[in-house]
Amino acid sequence: MFLLILGIVIFLGVHTLTTLRETRTGLIEKYGVNGYKAAYSIISLIGLVLIIYGFGAYRAGGYIPVWNPPFAMAYVAVVLTWIAFVSLAAAYSPIGKIKSTLKHPMLVGVKIWALAHLLANGDLGSMILFGSFLAWAVYDRIRVKKRGDMGPAPAPFGKGDWTAIGAGTAAWLLMFTFHNALSGVRVLS
Repeated sequence: MFLLILGIVIFLGVHTLTTLRETRTGLIEKYGVNGYKAAYSIISLIGLVLIIYGFGAYRAGGYIPVWNPPFAMAYVAVVLTWIAFVSLAAAYSPIGKIKSTLKHPMLVGVKIWALAHLLANGDLGSMILFGSFLAWAVYDRIRVKKRGDMGPAPAPFGKGDWTAIGAGTAAWLLMFTFHNALSGVRVLS
């Protein structure tokens, strides 16, 4: 469990830097944009590897049950993760109705993804992992709102939306298909 928590602290810690604008600016001034991005990427990757390895070690040691979610929650999670993947894809798609409505689709996607997993998993490791991501995304959204970044202006449904739906659905189908191979957990077990 230690490696899982360490990975979460490292991964979400470095991602919190984006909310600390003065600190972030100072680091960019000191190391340059490329140096900052390289360090950010390397530290994020280290955190992600620790999360994956730590969660795998936790699973291998046996789940620590906290509550038993109803089996139907797995189906709810499947639908919610599709919405999360479309939201994540909207963050990188051209402007459209989805992106302009969600304002910050990456954060919306992370929140929905984390919530879906919390609804479907009742063990301590999952609660720590997905609860941490949900708490971070809520914190980040509050920080974004405080600094006045209200996202893109309203836009009509268009090419960007079809791109988000298509790319999000394709990524969701891939994850649905390979979830067990990637995470060691069957989606509907």
